[in-house]
Amino acid sequence: MSDGEASRRPTVYDVAEAAQVSIASVSFAFRRPDKLSDGTRQRVLDAARRLGYAPSAAARGLARGRTGTLGLHAFDLLLERADPLSETRPLVGLQSPRLDTDSVIEWGETDDDVLADPRAFPLYVDEVQRGFELECWSLGRPVMLSSGSSSDVSVADTAGRVDGLAIFPSPQTAPTLARYAPTIPIVLFSVAPADDPHHRVRVDNARGMSDLVDHLVDAHGVDDVAFVGRPEASDTVERFAGLVAASEARGIRSRLDPVDATVRGDDELVPQLRAMIAEGRMPRALVCATDQHAFATMDALAAEGLRVPDDVIVTGFDGTLAARLTDPPLTTVRQPMEAMGRAAARILAGTAGAAPADGRPFDVVFAPRLVVRATCGCR
Repeated sequence: MSDGEASRRPTVYDVAEAAQVSIASVSFAFRRPDKLSDGTRQRVLDAARRLGYAPSAAARGLARGRTGTLGLHAFDLLLERADPLSETRPLVGLQSPRLDTDSVIEWGETDDDVLADPRAFPLYVDEVQRGFELECWSLGRPVMLSSGSSSDVSVADTAGRVDGLAIFPSPQTAPTLARYAPTIPIVLFSVAPADDPHHRVRVDNARGMSDLVDHLVDAHGVDDVAFVGRPEASDTVERFAGLVAASEARGIRSRLDPVDATVRGDDELVPQLRAMIAEGRMPRALVCATDQHAFATMDALAAEGLRVPDDVIVTGFDGTLAARLTDPPLTTVRQPMEAMGRAAARILAGTAGAAPADGRPFDVVFAPRLVVRATCGCR
């Protein structure tokens, strides 16, 4: 072969010529081996191995209008900051590894700093993604993972390569999808129902908050709570409303102004906590929108000399693995994240069962579970 022929990717035509069969026989060798004799199939496979040929799922998809691949897209996979007590610093510009000839890879300090702090990433994403991938594996469906900004370009690029797309939530999710007319089924995680054709996989946030408030009142006599989290994402809005409703139902005081905190950028978490401490307005319990909000809150309280749960109770929501590892371990409301990922994959693959009779999209709502640990005062 010439240098040009050696550098290009071998095609089905090359394999057919080398094995002296038709291109249909090459296709059958990989997709329908029962259509060929053992000798012909082996001749095709030997030629493919010799040439370094692999069948292209994309090419097969173009032929039949489908790729077989299911996609999982996250808008903001890398959060803007991890340490609420430090100056805001975007976690971008990571150093690429230097590849030496002896194959020893050296990483810069920037990479170590980011990777050492799990709060640089949305923690619940990992568990949902694992469920999605496991279900796709069991269904024999390839998975395409992608992330990008809030632009419709990144979403459209992924959607053009897959048969169905699951999307992690972001404040930009709805406006982005409103600008983009998808031609494939889409599943949104943790987004409230709306007048659109997209499927939903979410958790009953109101029930989770009700169970949490009941525990705080019945087990610890809590009579004053405040919410930590900026009500911008759909699930955060629902959790705040759920906390207010559950508090009113139990006759306890719920602060109507949330402590401004976000895992996506600048906020007033530390200044507001300091002001509450200085003015003697610290509630008995800080109920956080997510586990990541709780981790940041616990760091801020420790920096001010307050002890959890002796001086103030802190709770989370999500039930991530990191919640088990805090000191003290975090009381939280757990979402069944792996099951949520599996449900999204089944919807996109068409194996989720009968669709709603009235033609509406799927709206799968999971029940959360209260996980009691030490930050509420339980031992």
